[in-house]
Amino acid sequence: MTNVTAAMVKDLREKTGAGMMDCKKALAETNGDMEAAIDWLRAKGIAKADKKSGRTAAEGLVGIASNGTKAVVVEVNSETDFVARNDAFQDLVRGIAQVALGTDGSVEAVAAAAYPASGKPVGDTIKDAVATIGENMNLRRSASLSVEDGVVATYIHNGVADGLGKLGVLVALKSTGDKEALNAIGRQVAMHIAATNPLALRAEEVDAAVAERERNVFIEQSRASGKPDAIIEKMVDGRMRKFFEEVALLSQAFVINPDLTVAAAVKEAEKAVGAPIEVTGMARLLLGEGVEKEETDFAAEVAAAAKG
Repeated sequence: MTNVTAAMVKDLREKTGAGMMDCKKALAETNGDMEAAIDWLRAKGIAKADKKSGRTAAEGLVGIASNGTKAVVVEVNSETDFVARNDAFQDLVRGIAQVALGTDGSVEAVAAAAYPASGKPVGDTIKDAVATIGENMNLRRSASLSVEDGVVATYIHNGVADGLGKLGVLVALKSTGDKEALNAIGRQVAMHIAATNPLALRAEEVDAAVAERERNVFIEQSRASGKPDAIIEKMVDGRMRKFFEEVALLSQAFVINPDLTVAAAVKEAEKAVGAPIEVTGMARLLLGEGVEKEETDFAAEVAAAAKG
């Protein structure tokens, strides 16, 4: 049996907000498996699914570049927010995003691509910048989306400069219609993605392992009701339907107009666009993903930005 240490209990408390004794029991019941302990607490109704630690994993910036039918988003980390406000660092992130447009968007391809200002690969240019700026930094993540006909709309939340901020979103819309109108609805959908962080475009595309994990938690919670297995099965099926509606982009209530789903809002926009619209992809990079600096109501914040 795994020895449950004080550090393990502290880590679980920070991740879940549960009490010390509950965390200790959860770790003991799950043989020290942190993820299993989180699920155990959730099944007991003690912890929420997405409670995060209050510590920040990384500083830096997220940068976006686009050319209409293709866009990229990159995350470049630094050690402090002070450096993230440095003009030289901002120019570097902006330049890396532009270089990334000419690649497949993978970190490996971006790092190996030539950086025009230095004539060296992006990876080596970042190493040189460490000496100049005086702080360790790295290209952590990148993503790319493209369409043959349509637009890849972009959105930067908490922007510090043009195309730079703490959260970047891309959404690919395939359509033969008016590109200006298409970009307008695309930007709104990108804002929605920034606010809600959907797991997939559609319910059937949600990762099977994630869905199974949720189902197991719901089963454990439902068993506490003492109802027959047949009733529990129906209860779990109902909760899973709601889960898929809440985590799949197109079935979510649209942040900018909650009376519509995202799919319905896109369908309505076809009138202005003058042609059918298909949402074909999305990408969302939040700086230091996995932790939160503070409790932030992204949905309210992004909705306010959209209306303002």
